[in-house]
Amino acid sequence: MNKLHWKIGTVLGLLILSFWLLYPSVEWYTKTNDDRAKTEAMRMRPKRILNLGLDLRGGTHMLLELDVEKLDKKEKLNDAMTRAIEIIRNRIDQYGVGETPISRQGERWISVDLPGISNTEEAENLIGKTALLEFRLVNTSNEAQAVLSKVDGMSEPPFDKAGVLAPEIAKMLPKGTMIYKAAAGAEGDRVRYYILDATVPVTGAYLESARVETDRQFGTPSIGFTFNKEGGKLFENFTGANVNKYLAIVLDGVVHSAPVIKSRIGGGSGVIEGSFTLEEARNLAIILRAGALPAPVSIIEKRVVGPGLGEDSIKKGLGASLAGFVLVVLFMMIYYKGGGFIADVALLLNFVFLLAAMSYFSATLTLPGIAGMILALAMAIDANVLILERMREEMHLSKPVAMVIPTGYDKAWSAILDSNMTTWIASIFLFQFGSGPVKGFAVTLTIGLLIGMFTSVFVTRVIYEFWLTSNPKELSI
Repeated sequence: MNKLHWKIGTVLGLLILSFWLLYPSVEWYTKTNDDRAKTEAMRMRPKRILNLGLDLRGGTHMLLELDVEKLDKKEKLNDAMTRAIEIIRNRIDQYGVGETPISRQGERWISVDLPGISNTEEAENLIGKTALLEFRLVNTSNEAQAVLSKVDGMSEPPFDKAGVLAPEIAKMLPKGTMIYKAAAGAEGDRVRYYILDATVPVTGAYLESARVETDRQFGTPSIGFTFNKEGGKLFENFTGANVNKYLAIVLDGVVHSAPVIKSRIGGGSGVIEGSFTLEEARNLAIILRAGALPAPVSIIEKRVVGPGLGEDSIKKGLGASLAGFVLVVLFMMIYYKGGGFIADVALLLNFVFLLAAMSYFSATLTLPGIAGMILALAMAIDANVLILERMREEMHLSKPVAMVIPTGYDKAWSAILDSNMTTWIASIFLFQFGSGPVKGFAVTLTIGLLIGMFTSVFVTRVIYEFWLTSNPKELSI
């Protein structure tokens, strides 16, 4: 009886834990076209949540390509891809779209799903920016001023579509300098250019944090940044050696501001000012915090899935699942009577435990994942059928109930283990060699099989043992 009490307590404890994990967890699709409202809702969501995938909620799928030709020659491709995926994941998580399915496709492609986001302009900019932050000195020599005068007088931009500087301008540049364009609106309505030193004394690699700040006088948004200890020392020495010179703050090849260095800047912090909107400043701060991509990425494929398709899938999926569940429950109760009722209870607990486990891991529920859940539940009910058939065989031999139950479990165990092991092996291969939805199916199936074995073998046996304490001679199968 003491062992039975412990077993019952374990099952009840797991059931209570499951309900705690599931409340609140499921984030259903909300009928709104306001992506900003969706993003804010996702940012305020509970930590334990069962996300709906792209095929259920709608959203956008993007395929990105890493420009491997612009990688640092010292960096290996596999390391660069791993770093790019991690940086993109950090950016999207901070943007508010958590648990986004991101995976490597082939040699240099990255697959990104954005569930619930249909207007992806901001997200595209967030993902695609290289976020290369540089601090360069502005060259104010007479030669540099002559080049700027020449550029200002040109009717066409000094760069071609490929970003190559016009030969006549390149010949005029002072040695060891480069020409950069100012950010739109940073210098009024007309386009401005800067001649900057080619040497980069400090980069964003030393950044420790970046945040949105508001100017106290005019209320305009800006980006405050803080260097780590090493970067702060470099920045302090650099500014101290160049007092009264102009310092250009360059982000992804565009000059956002060029303030004068009035004195040595200590403390390892500063501000990037420009004509930012609040959203632009927030996104730039996110990019800087997450780090710079090892090379530029381009979006080579984009597909938008409408929310109506996902809503229709949910309705039809729920209807089909409910019909199948009711039919299985009725069949088990009619054909196996009391034993079938116990199997149905175990099946219901299996479903609750599986949802709770997925909620704990903040899993993303997709249509292939639902297929994995259904297959796992089918394997669980199949295990109960094997046990009940073995029990029937023992009852036909007129054995007492106290012997029928343990013998039925012992004889069915090898078949249950064999069927689950073969399916586990298949799941491992699917996870190893599959991608995207296939991996989701494999993970859900694996977790479901583990829980299914627990409910089929342990939970049902606990119920039978509890039944025997009050009805030691009765068992209807």
